[in-house]
Amino acid sequence: MQTILVVEDDHDLNQSIGYSLKKSGYAVCGVTSIEKAKQMFNRNQIDLILLDVNLPDGEGFSFCRWVKAKREVPVMYLTARDMEEDALAGYDSGAEDYVIKPFSMKVLLKKIDIILKRAVLSKRMIFTDEYLYIDLENAKVLVEGQECAITPTEFRLLRQFLLNQGQLLTYDLLLERLWDSGGQFVDKHALAVNVNRLRGKIEDEKHRYISNVYGMGYQWIG
Repeated sequence: MQTILVVEDDHDLNQSIGYSLKKSGYAVCGVTSIEKAKQMFNRNQIDLILLDVNLPDGEGFSFCRWVKAKREVPVMYLTARDMEEDALAGYDSGAEDYVIKPFSMKVLLKKIDIILKRAVLSKRMIFTDEYLYIDLENAKVLVEGQECAITPTEFRLLRQFLLNQGQLLTYDLLLERLWDSGGQFVDKHALAVNVNRLRGKIEDEKHRYISNVYGMGYQWIG
């Protein structure tokens, strides 16, 4: 369940938003000040923040910058401040959206759904640890900080593995998806050759990412 932090000093509106979010299947943390928001953010795994600009102990802009410096969490402003310069300040602080009060709860829920789906996809598009860095969106692979040259077929394999982390990808499924992506015929032997070449480029004795489930397929275990 995804958790949304609501930072709104109007108690009635805070509770109303929280009720609608819970009804839509989200966990909710509701607070009325920046200080309480920081405490809640540090104690919980927050997936999205709904943030007022005018708060008792400061402006939401400063809290948004504080959040973005900690980790990348989507922020959506909900505010009565409708001046163009306020909206620009909101986006400049790193927010994903700036919504003017009053607003439609149905539209707000749709915006939240879109932003959260985009955030989940973004996380899946990048894999990184102390040894390997993969950015699917920019087709970039680094091994120990050095750029690694991979073929288009190897990159398509990486894409399938990262978008389906932890799942068993059968030989037939991979062959079907590689066919769809590459527009060329790939048989089981060619699949094995490409997987082995890819493993040779991104793995060493201490770092294993691709597991061969004998007789079934492959699985990303990184």
